Amino acid sequence: MNIFTVLITQPLANGLIFFYHILGNNLGLAIIAFSLFLRIILNPLTKPYMESMKKMKDFAPEIDKLKKRHKDDKTKLAQAQADFYKDKGINPSAGCLPYILQIVILIALFRLFISVLSPDVDPIARLNELLYQPLQFTQGQTLNENFLWLDLSRPDTIPVEGLPFALPGVLLFAAAGLQFLSAKITQPYIEQEEKMAKATPDKSDDIATTMQASMVYTFPLMTLLIGLNFPSGLALYWLVFSAFQGFQQYRSSGWGGLTPWAKKLGIAK
Repeated sequence: MNIFTVLITQPLANGLIFFYHILGNNLGLAIIAFSLFLRIILNPLTKPYMESMKKMKDFAPEIDKLKKRHKDDKTKLAQAQADFYKDKGINPSAGCLPYILQIVILIALFRLFISVLSPDVDPIARLNELLYQPLQFTQGQTLNENFLWLDLSRPDTIPVEGLPFALPGVLLFAAAGLQFLSAKITQPYIEQEEKMAKATPDKSDDIATTMQASMVYTFPLMTLLIGLNFPSGLALYWLVFSAFQGFQQYRSSGWGGLTPWAKKLGIAK
């Protein structure tokens, strides 16, 4: 085994199968429970970021003033924002580490699901190579890969006659949609942001917003592309992880970047 497998993939495999055994040999429930567990243990890393987003919301009027004062000079605006964030103890880049860890975990689970749930392999034999002795399967045991309407070893896709490719299924669309909403809600929302964007040549005048703008679309697209070709168990993990992350961010700092939409729906002031 290589070091990535030993340090990342193997512990994840054992954690997943631990929940599988205690939840009645149901792989779908195991993925849901394990996703929530991972979200909880990663909470100490995401907490500083959530606190920074809350501070940015609280200091929104001051940030608006900076934008008005330096609306014609992007360099001075960037420096003024950096100084302001430093003075107020705000770290807009605090969300980088959690995102990197999410990618590392996603890659590890991707490798795990591909090696274990591929149709042409023996999942029990592959799993036993990764599992610690107490969690290993005994001879004759099988892995239950069915959950609701899904075969978790296969992509959640809908074949359409006449098309050379399959369309994403319900789970895959839900996973990508929740990932988009989760990323959007983590963006800071500053009152009068739309008016200020019109007053400045470059709409990406907020350092934190600029850093996260690509993430809002990158992760959902990545979810769709991966999900079209790989086991739906991976999409189930991403759906649960994203839903919990979005809920946690909402509890910490409100609707964030979803505030304009929430106002239109009448669920935010």
